[in-house]
Amino acid sequence: MKVFNQEVSPIESIKQSISEVAADFVQLTEDIGHEELIKTSQDVHQHISEPYLFVIAGEVKAGKSSFINALLQTEKDICKVAPSPMTDTIQQITYGEEESEIIVNQYLKKIYQPVEILKEISIVDTPGTNTIIDHHQEITERFVPAADLIVFVFEAKNPYRESAWNFFEYINKEWWKKVIFVLQQKDLIDPNDLNINIKGVYDHAVTKGIEDPQVFAVSAKLEKEGDHEGSGYLPLRAYINDNLLKGKAPVLKQKNNLSTLSNIEHKLSDGLSIRQKQYDADVAFREDIKTTLKEQEVKTAKQVDILVENLIAAYDKVTQPRLDELKEGLGFMSMLSKSFKSTFGSNDSPKKWIDGVLEGIETDLNTTLKDKLNEGVVDIADSIQQMGKIVFLKLRNSTTILKDDHEIFSDIAEKRANVLKDLQQSFSNFLNRTDNFYDKEMTKASDSIAPNLAAASGITAVGVILAAITNGMVFDITGGVLTTAGLLFAGVSLGFKRRKILREFAAEVNKGKERFHTEVSKNLKDYVATIKDRIDSNFKKFDNHLHKEGSDITDYSTRLSVLGRKIKELDNELDGVSI
Repeated sequence: MKVFNQEVSPIESIKQSISEVAADFVQLTEDIGHEELIKTSQDVHQHISEPYLFVIAGEVKAGKSSFINALLQTEKDICKVAPSPMTDTIQQITYGEEESEIIVNQYLKKIYQPVEILKEISIVDTPGTNTIIDHHQEITERFVPAADLIVFVFEAKNPYRESAWNFFEYINKEWWKKVIFVLQQKDLIDPNDLNINIKGVYDHAVTKGIEDPQVFAVSAKLEKEGDHEGSGYLPLRAYINDNLLKGKAPVLKQKNNLSTLSNIEHKLSDGLSIRQKQYDADVAFREDIKTTLKEQEVKTAKQVDILVENLIAAYDKVTQPRLDELKEGLGFMSMLSKSFKSTFGSNDSPKKWIDGVLEGIETDLNTTLKDKLNEGVVDIADSIQQMGKIVFLKLRNSTTILKDDHEIFSDIAEKRANVLKDLQQSFSNFLNRTDNFYDKEMTKASDSIAPNLAAASGITAVGVILAAITNGMVFDITGGVLTTAGLLFAGVSLGFKRRKILREFAAEVNKGKERFHTEVSKNLKDYVATIKDRIDSNFKKFDNHLHKEGSDITDYSTRLSVLGRKIKELDNELDGVSI
């Protein structure tokens, strides 16, 4: 049956909302993969409805257990006063209808007592901050994030021991917990010395960042003996009643839950801020690599253009005089003279003369163009080598912001370091392998350059490869021009064909020049682009890392921003709750 108009109290409604926020933190910390924050988020989520939690901290022999027994005003001792820290455990004291004890594990014992005050508070008695037992410190720290109040218990005779104050700094800096200070066993110290130590603890706490620290001096022995005025417990209980109980505990409990979640939010935000800076630096580094490769490609392309211009000028310088020679030699009287001489056995026949002219063009073009190509290839090869060397240098000097000892994202820092380490190694191997700068598609002269490639290695083979590519072009193009041009003179006769032959020959020479211009430029630039792409392809794993980092950071930051806003809204709602 449905119940209508059933009102839910404001605090219960807020508790439900805080529980939902805590569940979101559990999911977020699990996605991030930080075990400590996962556990803290889970503790908040699981303990939303538990009583106000006191955590009692202090050194061994400070009298913590005796202090708790006296504070609870029970006829029997609830906390075990351990004779030796070797057998000490964490004791969590909470309300139960009947007395019982549950051993949770070898380090934790839960004690249930039908004590009225335990309906509002739960008390955790921790091992000493200077204990030698493994795991005690670790487990104590697990209770701190869930604590609503930390009670630091000192020996009244010596409240300055280092281990206790070191643990206080952890609590104060890491978890922003509310703290009070208790000097126990005041019956064992002179009143004047006690006042000095009370003032000393107050001043020391102020220097540690506590505003108006609350310091109490008590004697569990006097309290158990019935000396309530002399024991010092009356002002302590009054402080607890006025500031923590009297209906305030439910609100304060949820305030502390929000404080713990806010602490997690700040830790994650700070960590994500550093992670974002590392990501931004890596993106800038990657863009710098791409820019460097593009700039080197443009620079090399300009060198190719200059080389081609010089080659074309050399081409014209070789072919023009030969064209003039042909024009003059194909004159009527000149050809008649050569024909007449050949009739009487002279070697100066028209055909032999034309063959000589063509062979001269071929020889001059091959010699001149190959020499200039080889000179120009040196500069181009150097630019390509610089492309690889600059990238390798930048890779070795990439900026590291997120360190592998980071509190939250050390695993991300380690993954990044491994990706960069693999990248450096693979890129070094890439530069040292000749195959990465040569394949049979790049040159038809692979067989002829094999011995030279064997003598070179990696990126140093670029000059040999470029020389093979360009020299092969000279042979193909000049040979093709002269073969076509030679056919024009086959069966040449005097008369009306002279002008046509010269015109068609000049056209073939120009076609060869244009083809030479186009193919040398294209092949060299294609080669440079191929090497640039091959260099860039080494960054594939790093690019995948960046893609995932960008996606994760955006996701986590967005979710964290929403949770931070909800924490503030719920905290404001709690301020308006009256119990």
